[in-house]
Amino acid sequence: MGAGRIGKLHARLLRQTEGVDSVVIADVNAELAATVARDAGIDAAASIDAAFDGADAVVIAATTTAHPGLIRQGIQRGLPTFCEKPLAADLEETIAIAAEIDASGIPFQLGFQRRFDAGYAEAHRLIQSGALGTLYNIRLAGHDPAPPHEAYIAQSGGLFRDFSVHDFDVLRFMTGCEVEEVYADGAVRGFPVFEKYDDVDTAVVAMRLTDGPFTVMTVARHDPLGYDIRAEIFGSKDSIAVGLGPHTPIRSVEPGVPAPAGPLWPDFLVRFEPAYAAEFAGFVALARGDIPSPCTAQDGVAALRIAEAATRSLHEHRPVRLAEVPG
Repeated sequence: MGAGRIGKLHARLLRQTEGVDSVVIADVNAELAATVARDAGIDAAASIDAAFDGADAVVIAATTTAHPGLIRQGIQRGLPTFCEKPLAADLEETIAIAAEIDASGIPFQLGFQRRFDAGYAEAHRLIQSGALGTLYNIRLAGHDPAPPHEAYIAQSGGLFRDFSVHDFDVLRFMTGCEVEEVYADGAVRGFPVFEKYDDVDTAVVAMRLTDGPFTVMTVARHDPLGYDIRAEIFGSKDSIAVGLGPHTPIRSVEPGVPAPAGPLWPDFLVRFEPAYAAEFAGFVALARGDIPSPCTAQDGVAALRIAEAATRSLHEHRPVRLAEVPG
């Protein structure tokens, strides 16, 4: 469901996913759906309702405001359902739709693809195995290559809800810890258009975790070299990094250290394509009943609550405890 930028990628990847016999795409723009279907070698449905007819499972990649309605259609039909983040446009509706999903009992998976990235998955394994020892600190970086267009900024929900929510989710995934308190600061450093929507293009976040490492994060809407998404984890036995390698858009100025071999990651579609593919393999296993959900609706609620706390902290210039945020 949905034939936009992410829908195009998902159509192609689903077509290649083992265990998927056929893929049908639908969009409110039937002509767009037909074009994507032709390019991906799949079928297009005449309407959203027609796409649901006869389906064994559904993947939702439509606009955010359409997510709750499409999820409810999946629930009504008893279909295993995958939905790109977020569940809904705001926290209140997110909590409500998550409760409906849980009550329905349908197999459901939320689209936080970083959980399926090889580097983040290995960091999760090492942390959970105790190989890093006591975790001291974590540093997260999330830097987009360029700001989105203004129409997107207007409905994005802000930097933390739109972009950093992935970091908040993968932090919980890697550590198994919950965020207790958030302090965020930020400003418009390069793109005045963000001021129109009470948003920022550059920010920092400090987080206190329950019995876990102290975490700091940098966020930016512009990186002239490319898409820079990293995590650095420091423990009493070892220190590791995710996203650091020949494709990372950052260079050392130490003598004798070569520049990254490249090509540098240009955007999230390239950086995380293997993760998206692995995510759909997981969804097929979930739909078959082979595994529990690797990313639940309640995981979506938890990540958005952190984003809400960070947004509140940014605007109120104070630390915000997660206990202040409805959940």
